Amino acid sequence: MRIRSLGVIDDAVVELSPGFTAVTGETGAGKTMVVTSLGLLLGGRADAALVRIGAKNAVVEGRIALPDGTSAVVRAEEAGAELDDGALLISRTVSAEGRSRAHLGGRSVPVGVLADLADELVAVHGQTDQQGLLKLSRQRQALDRYAGDAVAVPLAKYASAYRRLRAISTELDEITTRARERAQEADMLRFGLDEIAAVEPRSGEDVELAAEAERLGHAEALASAATAAHAAVAGNPEDPEGIDAATLVAGAHRALEAVRSHDSALAALADRIGEIGILLGDVAGELAGYADDLDADPLRLAAVEERRAALTALTRKYGEDVGAVLAWAEQSAARLTELDGDDDRIGELTAERDALRAELGGLAQALTDAREEAAARFAAAVTAELASLAMPHARVSFEIRQTEDADGVEVGGRTVAYGPAGADEVELLLAPHPGAPPRPIAKGASGGELSRVMLAVEVVFAGTDPVPTYLFDEVDAGVGGKAAVEIGRRLARLAKTAQVVVVTHLPQVAAFADRQLLVEKTNDGSVTRSGVKVLEGEERIRELSRMLAGQEDSQTARAHAEELLATARGDG
Repeated sequence: MRIRSLGVIDDAVVELSPGFTAVTGETGAGKTMVVTSLGLLLGGRADAALVRIGAKNAVVEGRIALPDGTSAVVRAEEAGAELDDGALLISRTVSAEGRSRAHLGGRSVPVGVLADLADELVAVHGQTDQQGLLKLSRQRQALDRYAGDAVAVPLAKYASAYRRLRAISTELDEITTRARERAQEADMLRFGLDEIAAVEPRSGEDVELAAEAERLGHAEALASAATAAHAAVAGNPEDPEGIDAATLVAGAHRALEAVRSHDSALAALADRIGEIGILLGDVAGELAGYADDLDADPLRLAAVEERRAALTALTRKYGEDVGAVLAWAEQSAARLTELDGDDDRIGELTAERDALRAELGGLAQALTDAREEAAARFAAAVTAELASLAMPHARVSFEIRQTEDADGVEVGGRTVAYGPAGADEVELLLAPHPGAPPRPIAKGASGGELSRVMLAVEVVFAGTDPVPTYLFDEVDAGVGGKAAVEIGRRLARLAKTAQVVVVTHLPQVAAFADRQLLVEKTNDGSVTRSGVKVLEGEERIRELSRMLAGQEDSQTARAHAEELLATARGDG
């Protein structure tokens, strides 16, 4: 990794070797920034406070080797990343304003992509994880994670049934608690539908009636106009001397017909006048028919206005026109059917709810059985690890219990409370020595014992996690002496099958590392490129002496440091 302008680090390169790498340095030297940098590369939360004072941004760049054919390679390539000779280049930039950018294999990607890859690349275990494991929910999650598919498969089925049960219960509550509101809504809809049904409107009827009312209201004027127009076109029988358009056009046609053979242009005009005469005849006939058919009956007008008033009453309540009223009626009928079917729906939902509760009880029992089986193996593995961490007589166990609840599900012949992850409460217990009763680890372990228990848990996890790199951030806090030596020895053993990076203040742990990195500040309080270096030979002995006695040149400390290194090499 290359780290620039992050916390106390100005510009430094951290090279992590295969096997066991220990990162050491004085308090405040910037060891934690190594962990923070790796966290940023793995999609951790960006914080403007991380940016070095006076810098515009902090940058962390990393090169991670990926085995061929792994799902991490597939995910990276799906994100558009390109591998560099089998390695993945990752970059994360955090601005002084808190904005963050991520690049993967030369491509800009959302930070979430880095977080997805992190699960398959690096497992980070730190003091925060230890405190989290004191919570019962985290202890259950830890057990489930250790159990693998034995719990994951029934848990997925349980979770699906649980979500369905919650949805059904919510719907039932809504139907029953809102029964009065729904009854009022049904009455309102029923009244409206009855009112519309009594009128029996037709689509477009309001437009037709408006036109008819307009015509009937002006019947006399319309009849008079049609009669006058007919007289002008075809003549008035009561005035045989009157001149009308049809007679005049007929006369013009006869005059041209007499001479049409002498001029083709005049013949064409004669034909057009003949067509006019035909049109006038048709218009005259229609005018006569219109006048004869025009209904000036005031009773009909009254009936039309009455019908229009009934339709207007509907459009005032249910829609802007008859079409909208009919659409409202159709939608309301469907809604009324739904509301009227509440009783049937309640019965269906109740039956499904009871069936799901029974199914959940069976799945919860399967989860309990799987957890109890995994708990025995998990506790045995952690107990064995504690023996390697200078707690040979300590015993770890799990208590898996349920709480009685009359509204719960039936598990093992009892009705117990249940939640989204089953009906079990899982608690990790510790008996630190023979004869001591098992007690919750938060109450039954000293600070040093708690650190070792948590480290044992993390090491057991490391044996089940399919990731190639493990980062332990001062999980050895509160431990010293022989226990510290055993922790170093155990981490070195773990490093034979995986890459292990440990940020530590314990010389007994650092001595077992295949490579030791020293983080140190310059006189101005920053860590520069030369401030992270690999310790070899004399330099490593001096650093271990400082860690042991606070004095690099103490002969006693040097002797102890050489002894620690010799012990570690002898174990290897």
